[in-house]
Amino acid sequence: MLEKDYRPAEVEAKHYAAWEKDGAFAAHPDCDKTPYTIMMPPPNVTGSLHMGHALTFTVQDILIRYFRMRGRDALWQPGTDHAGIATQMVVERELAKDKLSRHDLGRERFLERVWDWKHQSGDTITRQLRRLGASADWPRERFTMDDGLSHAVRKVFVALYREGLIYRDKRLVNWDPKLHTAISDLEVQQRDVEGKLWYVRYAIEDMPGRSIVVATTRPETMLGDSGVAVHPDDPRYKDLIGKNAILPLVGRRLPIVADDYADPETGTGAVKMTPAHDFNDFEVGRRHGLDLINIFDQNAVMNDNVPEGYRGMERFDAREKVLAELVAEGLLVKEEPHRHVVPHGDRSGVVIEPWLTDQWYLDAETLAKPAIAAVEDGRIEFVPRQWENTYFEWMRNIQPWCISRQLWWGHQIPAWYGPDGEIFVAEEEAEALRQAREHYGKETALVRDEDVLDTWFSSALWPFSTLGWPEQTAELKRYYPGDVLVTGFDIIFFWVARMIMMGLHFMGDVPFRTVYIHALVRDQHGQKMSKSKGNIIDPLDLIEKYGCDSLRFTLAALSAQGRDVKLAESRVAGYRNFITKLRMATRFAQMNGLVRDPTFDPAASKLAINRWIVGKLVATARDIEQAIEAYRFNDAANALYRFTWNSFCDWYIEFAKPIFDSGTPQEAAEVRACLAWVLERLLHLMHPLCPFVTEELMEAIGAQQGSTLITAPWPDLPDSLHDAEAEAEIDWVIALISDIRAARAELNVPASAKAPLILTNADEKTLLRLRAHKPLIERLARLESSAVAEQVPQEGAVQIAVEGATAVLPLSGLIDLSQERQRLKREGDKAAQEVVKLEKKLSNKQFLEKAPAEVIETQRKRLQEAQDLRDRLGHAVQRLGG
Repeated sequence: MLEKDYRPAEVEAKHYAAWEKDGAFAAHPDCDKTPYTIMMPPPNVTGSLHMGHALTFTVQDILIRYFRMRGRDALWQPGTDHAGIATQMVVERELAKDKLSRHDLGRERFLERVWDWKHQSGDTITRQLRRLGASADWPRERFTMDDGLSHAVRKVFVALYREGLIYRDKRLVNWDPKLHTAISDLEVQQRDVEGKLWYVRYAIEDMPGRSIVVATTRPETMLGDSGVAVHPDDPRYKDLIGKNAILPLVGRRLPIVADDYADPETGTGAVKMTPAHDFNDFEVGRRHGLDLINIFDQNAVMNDNVPEGYRGMERFDAREKVLAELVAEGLLVKEEPHRHVVPHGDRSGVVIEPWLTDQWYLDAETLAKPAIAAVEDGRIEFVPRQWENTYFEWMRNIQPWCISRQLWWGHQIPAWYGPDGEIFVAEEEAEALRQAREHYGKETALVRDEDVLDTWFSSALWPFSTLGWPEQTAELKRYYPGDVLVTGFDIIFFWVARMIMMGLHFMGDVPFRTVYIHALVRDQHGQKMSKSKGNIIDPLDLIEKYGCDSLRFTLAALSAQGRDVKLAESRVAGYRNFITKLRMATRFAQMNGLVRDPTFDPAASKLAINRWIVGKLVATARDIEQAIEAYRFNDAANALYRFTWNSFCDWYIEFAKPIFDSGTPQEAAEVRACLAWVLERLLHLMHPLCPFVTEELMEAIGAQQGSTLITAPWPDLPDSLHDAEAEAEIDWVIALISDIRAARAELNVPASAKAPLILTNADEKTLLRLRAHKPLIERLARLESSAVAEQVPQEGAVQIAVEGATAVLPLSGLIDLSQERQRLKREGDKAAQEVVKLEKKLSNKQFLEKAPAEVIETQRKRLQEAQDLRDRLGHAVQRLGG
């Protein structure tokens, strides 16, 4: 017998350990089942479970468990990412406690320390994924820097270099002056800051008294200016195009060029060009052949390319000096407050500097073309579909991909330099030395490039490198391409697109057929979760408090396509109550002699309530199957919730009670067998969403030794089990009871009071239904009696329209009709006043423009509730003839 109290932590630990021990998560490459593959987006080895993880891994686990039960050979390939910058920073912080830096240790010893940290602490995230119930094939776990994947990375780099798709170039990068490395756009945090816009006057060469005014938020960068751009159609500057401006404080001649980039409506319409320190200026500079003048070193300190008085100054100190000198020379026209976006390193927190430096690049434009075609022709489908537009927008405007990072932790670039700077690229040093010997005609010492590859480079190979590529393994042949990739929208560019590019280039096929883009998890008010706002919800805390299944079911229920998840702890608590309801239903079945009868044939059931619940179960199974396979996880969860709470617990079990109490032995036996049959299959249907409680309940109702839901087949529930006649009959009974209950509640009929029921104008089918279910209706609707009559009392009788008849409840002896009419009208007037007040508020233009979105949404919900209450009370008055 199930205990009343449920201890999820004990249950979850017990079943997960058993599943893992029994190899229940394993794929079987040698079997003849159709494969189903999901590649786990590898979480950072430094990471810990957050709510975004909880959503994406719950969704993936639902899919894997579902298709495993549907008879597919399911591979959920797990692994972790080495997370270059994040991991290096963790270890450097540890060194700093001993007043050491990585440079004190040297590269080799520092990397030993990183590997030590990885072995000791790097499995935190995978342990936490187990707490979430993730049924990945853990023995196949890979790491982006294990030997096999490192081999794949080197092979890809060398191949792309030899094809001319990887090359060295001097371009602008996002430079982090604290971490001393280039970083990707994903690692740049765009922050709104209150700054200033300074207007500076530049004199025009050989045109005394003539000048041009530029506006800038970064006056210190003017020391690196090499041009001024104006719009070709701007009449103010047409006569200056082709002339030269004179750079204040420096005296350098700056060509004035015509370019569409200059917006006549912004600032003064004239833009200073600093091609070595601004991405837009860089492109304009390339179009017009402007000089690239780098004025910063790696610390964002002024270098020797600026006037002597500025050399060695930190960039923001230099800004103050520049402004002071401009004022002194009368060249600062004005300054004004200006709110603008400034890029910051998401880990270092410092302002990022666009910096001109030599880096390794990948020709992404060439690789993007077949990747664009793969989505255009339907080989890859995005769900929801609108994310294809985001993908296309980026891919059609793709820039060269800077793949080098100035770090020590990562895949070191397989390139070596000769004494004259000649580059030798090879998978191994021995091959590079052989190339050098052939090139120079003698043995020559080489120096290896110190940079490592961008973490996304190795992650781009994940769908095939994890399966053993470049070896042509059986797993690679069987599980590539995968079926679906589940991920967030924020890495469509950084990971999804690059996997598609690399998969097509090296495997000749797409890496997956579907990309499901899940929503962002926000707080209950729709705000993004962040430490600064103090609104972060820790999934591990929720698992500890409410159980893993409660969190999983909540996330599934809130995962509507195209809408962000608004998560409140109260929602998790609510679904915990749902799970408790299922447990109590199981306990009820046990207390009433639950029997799992293998010979029970639902199609042969004599009782309409049994045929009804079986039909509802079949319909629910169809809804779940269609929803999961269409990635509508909220619809799957809602179908389960409706059936379990309403059809099964609220109605079927209530219908079963009088049969257990006073039905015939044959009726009780049939209900007992049907209850067990339906409950068992319900646990199967719910297992992908709530694996732990369903496994526990299956065990409680007598699962066969060694039989587990995770390896059980999906229940066979043919549509032929749906009995339309039984469904219509029992739905009529439920509707009648529900309407009577609603009327009693509206009219404040005491719970203990029993009213008579009179059916009038009843057709033959209704009479048969009443006769068949008379005791049940009277019991559940709290009726004194039920009868059929032609003449009904008019005064104090409530009339309810039902299918096939009119139901009449004479209430004159149970409530004070006059007093009740007054109460209902009073409450109805109050609700109507609230509706008027809220409608006025929501039609106020100022309120709609100024109020936060979540406040407006709350007011709209209040309006809907007030309207519903007003209408319900008005209907109740009409029932009483008021």
